[in-house]
Amino acid sequence: MMPGMYSLERRFDRLDRAIVGWMAANGLAIMRVSLGIVFLWFGLLKLFPGLSPAEALVRNTVYFVDPDLFLPVLAIWEALIGIGLIMGRFMRTTLLLLFLQMPGTALPLVVLPEVVWTQFPFGLTLEGQYIIKNLVLIGAALVLGATVRGGRLSPGR
Repeated sequence: MMPGMYSLERRFDRLDRAIVGWMAANGLAIMRVSLGIVFLWFGLLKLFPGLSPAEALVRNTVYFVDPDLFLPVLAIWEALIGIGLIMGRFMRTTLLLLFLQMPGTALPLVVLPEVVWTQFPFGLTLEGQYIIKNLVLIGAALVLGATVRGGRLSPGR
């Protein structure tokens, strides 16, 4: 080994440990608040007709319910999820609301295939991509759900 390489390797290891430690200490809170901002923002947009890019998708998907009644309910539901996540309070209830809402977000994949697929099963429209990104939200919510009994991230060795 070249002189100084061991020292450089030790410095890199210390820096890596510090970064990973910071991520372990702060990652869950950042993910929770970020997820909360997304839900609050998307929910609030739905309270103002014409402002949410998802409004037409929602209206066309829930054709069996009056969308003028459904949209404000959905908007408040999503905003409450956002507020719960941002505050970090009532996490079990907040995550329950989130998981109850998620199947509805996937409904257009079945109800409106012509709107979400350019070529089934891989070609997605922008609306389809908007729906599929919910897999990331579900994954984040699962990780947060693992912490409701005090679970935390560990930086490892």
